[in-house]
Amino acid sequence: MKPPLDQTGMANRVAIIGMACRLPGAANVEEFWANLQRGVESMTTFSDDDLLASGVDPELVRSPHYVKSRGIIGGADEFDASFFGFTPRDAELLDPQHRIFLECAWHALEDGGYVPGHTEARIAVYGGTGTNWHLSNASRHPDVKKFASPASVVTSNDKDYLTTRVSYKLDLTGPSVNVQCACSTSLVATIMGMNSLLSYQCDLVLAGGATIEIPERQGYLYQEGGMESPDGHCRPFDANANGTVFSRGAGVVLLKRLEEAIRDRDHIYAVILGGAVNNDGGLKVGFTAPSVNGQVEVGVEALECAGASADTIAFVEGHGTATPVGDPIEVASLTRVFRNYTDRTQFCALGSVKGNIGHTDVASGAAGLIKTALALKLGKLPASLNFESPNPQIDFLNSPFFVNTTCRDLPRNGTPLRALMNSFGVGGTNACVVLEEPPALAADAAGRAGNVLLLSAKTEAALDALTAAVKAHVERHTDLDLNDLAYTSQVGRKSFNHRRYVSFTGRADLLARLGNPAGGGMNHAIAVADDRPVVFAFPGQGNQFVGMGAELYRSEQVFRNAVDECAELLAPIVGVDVRDVMFARGMPGENAARLLNQTYITQPALFVTSYAMAKLWMSWGIQPVAMIGHSVGEYVAACLAGVFSLPDAVTAVARRGQLIQRCPAGRCLPCWCRRPSSRRFLAGDSRSPR
Repeated sequence: MKPPLDQTGMANRVAIIGMACRLPGAANVEEFWANLQRGVESMTTFSDDDLLASGVDPELVRSPHYVKSRGIIGGADEFDASFFGFTPRDAELLDPQHRIFLECAWHALEDGGYVPGHTEARIAVYGGTGTNWHLSNASRHPDVKKFASPASVVTSNDKDYLTTRVSYKLDLTGPSVNVQCACSTSLVATIMGMNSLLSYQCDLVLAGGATIEIPERQGYLYQEGGMESPDGHCRPFDANANGTVFSRGAGVVLLKRLEEAIRDRDHIYAVILGGAVNNDGGLKVGFTAPSVNGQVEVGVEALECAGASADTIAFVEGHGTATPVGDPIEVASLTRVFRNYTDRTQFCALGSVKGNIGHTDVASGAAGLIKTALALKLGKLPASLNFESPNPQIDFLNSPFFVNTTCRDLPRNGTPLRALMNSFGVGGTNACVVLEEPPALAADAAGRAGNVLLLSAKTEAALDALTAAVKAHVERHTDLDLNDLAYTSQVGRKSFNHRRYVSFTGRADLLARLGNPAGGGMNHAIAVADDRPVVFAFPGQGNQFVGMGAELYRSEQVFRNAVDECAELLAPIVGVDVRDVMFARGMPGENAARLLNQTYITQPALFVTSYAMAKLWMSWGIQPVAMIGHSVGEYVAACLAGVFSLPDAVTAVARRGQLIQRCPAGRCLPCWCRRPSSRRFLAGDSRSPR
């Protein structure tokens, strides 16, 4: 069981509410986590034909030192240009790193349930990219010179324009800042974004990084004494660790102030308690060398900012480059950090995602952060791969750490699950964050018995693909909250022209309908406008029945509030709680039916139901351009239009019902007293008075 929500210090904490990635072997977060749980090493081995087709020098391909593998994302040259409003030529000119970062930014916002350009929240972007190989290729290409100026080539490729292009394309108005500090870029971007949130410069933050090279199918030349592995495997903290493998990937997280995420009932993956960034300075062997002192200082500062003791840390997601020098320095530094708080040994699990996917350069911090957040949320720690025996330069026995070699449940000790994560950049910029599992929140009230799922896309083919993807998602996740699914589809997704909706009453019903898009309750249309006028028409007496609105009263807070307000105003006038009659509360149904057919109850009850229904529709964004009504329905329309206040309207309807109730059959209201045709009409004649 998770401990109860701790309200103290919440104002200085940040929630991760959305995530997206393209990493080796994984097109999304769900696939990434599945690979981690299964212990999959997502390295791709290339054939000679692959390498030659990618333009690799044949002499390199034949070299015994050329390593023919690395982690790639696949399809890095594919991009949905029209979705983001690019022409084919502009998209071709754009650096693939910019393309994939933009896609991940969109998916992270969708994952968090926020629609770009349709929220009042100020959304910031912090991120960076790896080395831009595309710029040099594009600037030299003879065809490019025919349609693009040198300036447009630069703005389509240079690192300076990564985040600002996302802000422009997605209509985001918060700070837009490019971050570049080598391997620690995306975690530094996350910490900068966190600080931007806590200083109220913005309301949401997209943070991450992307490292892509095209063509992807390229190996590397191993050089003894260099940073790269001789065999294409990354072995963090292992005795045989002899280098890293530079892979391709991208990752973006969506951040929000914790208090507001809880208030808005956002989906929370994990909480960032605190983080720190520093630099090694000049006291180290060389520019590319790591420093114990710098890493110790950043770790202590992160824990102090988090207000957490090291002995509450369940695991550490290490930088773990698997280099002979880097790993021992990292563990020595971590040990010194932990020794400021505890003398315990081998209680804290240690690992690195680089054993699974290699070193994704500027995206490595985002990859590690996504892994850590999921581990905390789900209470499971995936194995750190390729570890057989400890690096002899690392004294694990006397350290707080052991390398985690199995996928294991994280043990609970009465405090929330916590983790520390490191990311270090060549050049000495160190970053460290402390994370905690998401808070245990009170469950939502019981949802609707029936729901509506809305789907939309820019093309019919994309809509069909989305429908199939949603069906597969519902099938995989048997514990999925269908009320949340329906709600997010309605308010947390952008509306496109090709639209489909399905009404359903449960999981089996939803799956059956999703499996039959051409029928089975599914409706497909092409929208030509989003602002079609709506008129509210309210009925008069004769439409009442016991139980009207009962399901809405149970499941819809807005409807319930409106009914309660009206009922309390009516009670002293009509002498009964109309809710008891409308919903047969505390009385037999036949008694409620007899009362509900008494005009002095009928008309107030109809007013209450129509008024509450209109307030519910309006809370959903359905705003009428006009309102009409028959009989008591006219009073509902007048009240909503501002002609009457609610207390005045309720009083008028109640008095009207009482007056009509006192008129016996065959008699008329004063205004028609001299017209026989009116007497016939009021007595039940089907003809209207002339």
